[in-house]
Amino acid sequence: MKIYFAGSIRAGRDDVSTYRVLIDHLKQYGDVLTEHVGEHSLSADGQSELTDTFIHDRDLEWLRATDLVVAEVSTPSLGVGFEIATAVHKKIPVIALCRGNRGSLSALIAGSPGVETFHYTELSEALAVIDAKLPVAVR
Repeated sequence: MKIYFAGSIRAGRDDVSTYRVLIDHLKQYGDVLTEHVGEHSLSADGQSELTDTFIHDRDLEWLRATDLVVAEVSTPSLGVGFEIATAVHKKIPVIALCRGNRGSLSALIAGSPGVETFHYTELSEALAVIDAKLPVAVR
C-alpha cells in the first residue's frame, strides 16, 4: 500500500512531532511517500532548495500513485486542503485526523463525503483510528 501523509509545512510546523509519530506508525501498513513532512529539520520554508513548480508536480505525481491519504488537519493549511481536494476528486480515500473539537475544522473538509474525519485529544486515539482503518500490508 502506498500512503500519502499530508501535514502543514508552510502554514506552521508546530505539529511536526505529531506528524513524525503518525508517519512512523503508518509505515507498518505500507510505504509513506511523504515521510519528509515529519522531519524536524524541515522548516516552515519547506524544501527551499526546490522550486515551487517542482514540489507541486512531484506531490501531484505522488498523489496519483497513492492508495490512501492520511491528513493531520489540526493546523489549517492551504496545501493540505489542496491535497485533500485532489484526492477526493481522484476518488482516493482520505482519513483526516484533527486534534480538538469539531468546530476547529473547515466544513469543506469535515462535510466532504470523500473524507473520513476523526477528532482526537490524545495521540494514542489517532493511532487507534489508523489501526482500525488500515489493513496490515503484505510486504
